Amino acid sequence: MTTANPILRQRRREPLTDASLLTLIAMGIFIAMYASAVIFMGGAFQKVQQFLDLFNENAALIIISCALTLVMIGGGINISVGGIIGLTCMACAKFLEYSAPENSALAVILTVALALGVGLAFGLLEGFMVSYLEIQPFIVTLAGMFLARGLTTILSVNPVKVTHEGFQVLVKTKLQIPWLGYVAKNGNLIPAKLEIGAIVAVTVVAAVWLMLRYTKLGRGVYALGGNRQSALMLGVNVKSVCFRSYVISCLLAGLAGLTFLMHKPAANASIAMRSEMDAIAASIIGGTLLTGGVGNVFGTLFGVMILAAIQKIIGLSPLNESWWQDMASGAMLGIFILLQSVILKWRAKGGKDTGAKAATQSR
Repeated sequence: MTTANPILRQRRREPLTDASLLTLIAMGIFIAMYASAVIFMGGAFQKVQQFLDLFNENAALIIISCALTLVMIGGGINISVGGIIGLTCMACAKFLEYSAPENSALAVILTVALALGVGLAFGLLEGFMVSYLEIQPFIVTLAGMFLARGLTTILSVNPVKVTHEGFQVLVKTKLQIPWLGYVAKNGNLIPAKLEIGAIVAVTVVAAVWLMLRYTKLGRGVYALGGNRQSALMLGVNVKSVCFRSYVISCLLAGLAGLTFLMHKPAANASIAMRSEMDAIAASIIGGTLLTGGVGNVFGTLFGVMILAAIQKIIGLSPLNESWWQDMASGAMLGIFILLQSVILKWRAKGGKDTGAKAATQSR
């Protein structure tokens, strides 16, 4: 008993990992930001629906941010996800309008298969070039972005609106939560609503978190991003891990394209423009380091929520022009990068001091 207690006490005192600490910081900032909006702006922010709309309106961004987090933890980058979203939306919209069968269930199944197929094709191509041909991921995914945007324009230069009845049923289906609703002025209860895309996005966050934490692939991604040579010495098949991470990343981008189409059933050549930059920003704000080896998808989720909250707050304020939103997002990104640098240097210095103290005491 006396030998077990010190061990238990030592385990309780284990410090937070860098990823966990950065996630907690992002979580705290989002809570403070949203609480301030509720207190000082009131109005719509006092309704639960306004909070749920952060998920409804940003489901696709949440999914591709998880895709970027997965690749960035492994020390890579994927800027083709926005182009894949645009291509997926246009391909699915054209299919539903001109080629889909009348059977609703079959049309939806084929649309899902098409969306995932587009993502898989890009994932296989980019993953092979990055992992096995060892071409710089920025160059490969930049080419993938241009290719996807070009194919989107080839499919149609004009907007395509989805009117397929079977898909419209999917678009209009929402999870209603009456006890989180509000009473309108006419006395009717308006239930809070969560779209299918938001449910899919939250499911993706949970699935990617479980994969990174409990699977061999997840451990390999962290090892690859931490130190490639060390990962090789530990027996990690770095090429296979890198390849699979890009395949999953592009698959999630295809799924995000379908989710985007379920929220706004229309497609055009400029859809999801610049979304890859928003996803990178959300990942960094959530605690993912561009150098690799550190990241948490729950932190990424709060990174998306912070960016979405900024847009909501500025959109409902007198400063509702788009450039104010861009400036605020850029300022927030800069603050988080600076904060990450300061915290990680402070923790590294603390670790060195602790190690030196322990060495002194051992002598």
